[in-house]
This record gives sequence, structure tokens and C-alpha cells, in this order.
Amino acid sequence: MAVDYTVIVVYLAGMLAMGWWGMRRAKSKSEFLVAGRRLGPAMYSGTMAAIVLGGASTIGGVGLGYQYGLSGAWMVFTIGLGLLALSVFFSARIARLKVYTVSEMLDLRYGGRAGVISGVVMWAYTLMLAVTSTIAYATIFDVLFDMNRTVAIVLGGAIVVAYSTLGGMWSITLTDMVQFVVKTIGVLLLLLPIAVVKAGGFSEMKAKLPTSYFDPLGIGGETIFTYVLIYTFGMLIGQDIWQRVFTARGDRTARWGGTVAGTYCLAYALAGAVIGTAAKVLYPKLGSPDDAFATIVKDELPVGVRGLVLAAALAAVMSTSSGALIACATVANNDIWSRLRGAVRRDGEAHDEVRGNRVFILIMGIAVIATAIALNNVVEALTVAYNLLVGGLLVPILGGLLWKRGTVQGALAAVIVGGLAVIGLMAGYGILANEPVYYGLLASLAAYVAVSLATRPTDEAVLTTWRERLAGRTPELTSEPVPAPQ
Repeated sequence: MAVDYTVIVVYLAGMLAMGWWGMRRAKSKSEFLVAGRRLGPAMYSGTMAAIVLGGASTIGGVGLGYQYGLSGAWMVFTIGLGLLALSVFFSARIARLKVYTVSEMLDLRYGGRAGVISGVVMWAYTLMLAVTSTIAYATIFDVLFDMNRTVAIVLGGAIVVAYSTLGGMWSITLTDMVQFVVKTIGVLLLLLPIAVVKAGGFSEMKAKLPTSYFDPLGIGGETIFTYVLIYTFGMLIGQDIWQRVFTARGDRTARWGGTVAGTYCLAYALAGAVIGTAAKVLYPKLGSPDDAFATIVKDELPVGVRGLVLAAALAAVMSTSSGALIACATVANNDIWSRLRGAVRRDGEAHDEVRGNRVFILIMGIAVIATAIALNNVVEALTVAYNLLVGGLLVPILGGLLWKRGTVQGALAAVIVGGLAVIGLMAGYGILANEPVYYGLLASLAAYVAVSLATRPTDEAVLTTWRERLAGRTPELTSEPVPAPQ
């Protein structure tokens, strides 16, 4: 294992080195939070694919393939579909807004007063997303070093917090590009063909497994529909995803770079399902489907290759974790803390703002590590996060982009009614039930439409400013969002 350990240690040291390099570039708020809005197509595509394909997509995707066969690809497939929809239909407009958070977009569209409540919901989502990614370090480091769970979480989390705090989005962008390359080589080019060959090829796999393993809809129509609601729609509105859209150099980069990343996700989804199916042939009686990835890597890959593939798994977890962490800190600082203390952004405060955001990343990182240590059920935590995100924020965000008649009162009603409905239904039906997100989304939509129609239309001055921003004809925000008309 010495060679494998060397590969991993070199990889982790490289992550920290890029954090140090990024610190030297991040001299302004824009550089620190959105990489100066300067990423070109290649880097944008790679980093976008890296953040959406995390530990759940890699380890969990292989586990679903082990459990259901090729239809296990649907979870990651719906993530790719969401990224494609975001890139084709919304990314150009989002990039032109020149904001830093989803809540700032809501304030621009509705004329203020929606920021803090929506910020709290988005903060809870990004926090739990970072926590679930951090927990995954325990699985990987256990395979690598037979390490205690708490020590593994602290080690992996500390590395991510360190490079994210040092260089912000520039560090995360550089590390994500490396992680994208490592994942591509490790999972698609090495593990996928080796797993298929070790299982005897597709003909042998078909001979040894039930036909349901090769049914594209074998996982079930209701499950696929739920994946679409949670993950496809979640991709459209998550702060972690939008913050990457904000890094694009222009409309074309956001649209076509995101389309390439979404297409890559579709290929990655199928690869994970095939690897899991091969693992079912090789190890038909594993204790848990989620053990499939680690088992096939540990037992079937040669020295050196094994280290690279485990580095790929680590890369997948780190990319999602760092993206969620900076999103969580950005929301906590810009949408909650700054508004509650009545802070006003002023020109010339770039260095102070960098320091403030750096402090928030450190604080949120410590909170994420502590929560990850205390929490055991990753699936439940992630489900709560996505249910709150989709049930509370999908309607007011998409409504603001697509429906002129939506009002700030309707948006607030949608967030509150949808969020409370999801929480209440999870308490009644269970956290993992499908009903909370179904009915929560319907309740949010009904509240948004009814309250918007019952209240005065949004002031025309606010809508004019919104249209100017969408058209890219106004500069980046340097002050508080547009105030509501008196």
C-alpha cells in the first residue's frame, strides 16, 4: 500500500499548495467569492462538473448500480439533466445579474425584504450539503488507513477548510480542476473498464444477474420522479451551483460550458451504474450497497491504480464539500449576518470584505466538521436539505425569473408555507418519504400564486432595474439590494 499512500499524500499536499496560491490571487470580494467572474469555458466546465459530482454521485452512484443495476444511474442522471436545464435556459441570465447569492437575486427581482428568510433556508441547505460531504471522508480514509471515523472527518474537513479559507473561490476552482481530471482518469478511464473486465464482460454480467438489472426503469417510476423533483430542480436553484455560474466569463461560457458539464454528468452516471453492476457479479453478498465502491477498488485494482482511484473518490467528496462550504459561508455573511447588523457595502472595502468572508468560511468549516462528527445518517440529512430547498425556494426563484406578476409578499408566502409544509410532512410521513417534497412544492406554488394575485404588483421601477440587470446593462452590485418602494 506504500505506493497508494504516496499518491494520496501527494494529492492532499497539492490541494493545500493550491490554497496558498489562490490566497495570493484573491485580493477583492469578487476574486474571493466568484473568481473575479473570469473563468473560461474549459475551466468553467471542469469545475462545474466537479462540484455537482460528489461523494453521493460516486460512492452512492456505484451503490445504486450494485442494488438496481443500470437503472441505478438515474440519481446522477437527473443531476446532469438539472445542470443541462440550468445551463440552456437560465445560466446566461443568472450570470448577467452580477450578484453573489440567490437571496440577492430575490431582492433585486421583488424589491427587497425576501433576503433574510430565503437566506436562512439556503444556509440550512448548504450547511447540510457540506456536512454530508464531510461525513464521506470517514468511508474513504477508513479504506485507506483504517482510521477512526472522527479522526478521518477532522483530517479531511481540515484540509478542505484550509484551502477554502486561504484562497476562496480561486483555490476551490484550481483544486476542482485537478479533482475533475483525477475523477475522469480514476473512475471513467481506469475503474470502469477494469471492473467490466474483472466481471467477465457484459455477456457474463447478463448471464449472472436478473434481467431487472438491465432494465432502464428497474429502479421504479416513482423513484425516478422523486429524483427529478429533488435533484433536477435542486440544480436549478442551489447557491452552490449558482455561485459557480457567477464565475463564468460571459453568457456563452455559462451556457455552453454548463452544457458540456451536464453531458459529462450523464456519462458519469452510466459509468457508476455499470461499475456497481460489475461489483454485484464479483461480490453478490456485500453487507451494504455503499460498500461496493470501496470493495472493488481495494480488491480488484493493481497497486498505484488503486491509490489514484481512491484519490478520485476523495476528489469527488472534496469538490462538493468545498463548494458547499463557500456557498454556506457566503450566504451566512452576505444574506444573514450583514443584513441583521445593518451593514452597508461600500466601494474601497475589498480587503475588509475578503477578510470577513475568510473568517466566515473558517467558522462555517468548524461548524460543518462538528456537525459531521455528531451526525450519523447521511441520507436523512441530505434529504432534509433538498426537501427544504425545493419545497421552500424553487417556486419564488423560478417564479421571479418567469412570471412578471409575482410579488415580494407572494415570494415570502411561498418560502414560509412551502418550508413549513415540508417540515410538517416529514414529521408525519417520515424524512425519507416522497410526500413531503410533493405536497410541500404544491403548497408553495399555491401560496405564491394566490398571495401574488391578491397583492399589489411589483413596483415598475423595481422591475425596470431587474430587466436592466438581466440584460447585463448595469454594473456589479456594490451596495445594498434595491429597496422596496415606500
